[in-house]
Amino acid sequence: MARENRTPVTVIGLGAMGRALAEAFIDAGHPTTVWNRTPAKAAPLVAAGAVHATAVEAAVAASPLVITCLTTFEDTRSALEPAVAALAGRDLTTLNSGSPAGARATAAWAAGHGARFLAGAVKNVPAAVGQADTLLYYSGDRAVFDTHRETLRVLGGDTVHLGDEADLAALYEMAVGATLLPVLAGFFQGAAAVRARGLEAGSMVRFAGKWLDMIKSLLPVYAREIDSGDYTDAASSVNLFLAGAAHDADLAEETGVDVSWLAPLHDLVRRAAEAGHGDHSISALTEILREPAPTA
Repeated sequence: MARENRTPVTVIGLGAMGRALAEAFIDAGHPTTVWNRTPAKAAPLVAAGAVHATAVEAAVAASPLVITCLTTFEDTRSALEPAVAALAGRDLTTLNSGSPAGARATAAWAAGHGARFLAGAVKNVPAAVGQADTLLYYSGDRAVFDTHRETLRVLGGDTVHLGDEADLAALYEMAVGATLLPVLAGFFQGAAAVRARGLEAGSMVRFAGKWLDMIKSLLPVYAREIDSGDYTDAASSVNLFLAGAAHDADLAEETGVDVSWLAPLHDLVRRAAEAGHGDHSISALTEILREPAPTA
C-alpha cells in the first residue's frame, strides 16, 4: 500500500515501548507524529522519518488515530489535558498499565471531550513489537477497532478485540499479569539457592523453561475445573502443596535463602485445606481467593 494511503498515527510517550510502537508504524509506512515530555527522546524517531510535535496539542491534532504509551491512565489524562480541545473527532487508544476503574474513567473522560476510545495492552516486550505472533488486545468502541484494525496489526499480528466494555483490556491485563511477579520471584529464589551452592543461575534456565511449559499445559485443565466448580479430579491436590511447604523451610535452612515471600501463599493453601478442599485440585484456591481475606 502506498504511504499516502496509510493512516497517519500519533504516538505519545516515548519510553522503550512507545519508541517500539512508533518505529513499527514508521517501518510500515504510516505518517507518524511523536511527542514526549522529554523532547530529546524523539530524535532517533525523527531521523527514521517521524515528525516531532513540540506541543502535545499539535501531536493530537496531527492524526486521526492517537496512541498513548504512558505509565498509567492517570498519566495519560494528565499528559493530554492541554490538548483536550484537539481530541474531538479523534480515536484515542491507550497502551498502558492500570486498573479497570482507570480504564472506565479514561473512557468517560475521552467521550466527554468528543473522542472515541480503545484501551489496549501489549503482551510482550518492546523488541517483539511488530512481530507476527505478538499479542495485543483491546477493548472499547468496536467501530474504532474495526476502523483501525489493519493499522493496529502493524504492532503485532495477534490482535484481539475483547468486547465493547472499555475496561476489559485492563481487567485481562491485570488478570494475566498476576502471574508475572510470583513466577519471577520463584525463579529468583531458585537462582539464589543454586548460587549458594556455587553454581551458575544459567544452569537452571533450560529446566525452568521445561517446568513453565508443563505449567502452561495445565492451564486449560485448571480453567475447566474453575469454570465448572468441580475440583474433585485432583492430579495435584491442595494437601500435596501443603506438605511441600516444609521443603521450602528446609531449603532456607540449608542455603540461607530468604523464602519468607512464600508465607502468604502457604497460608492460602492452608486456608483451602481448612475449608474442606484438602483432597481437591489445587485450582480450588480460586474459591478461597474469591472470598474476603480474613482480618487479624
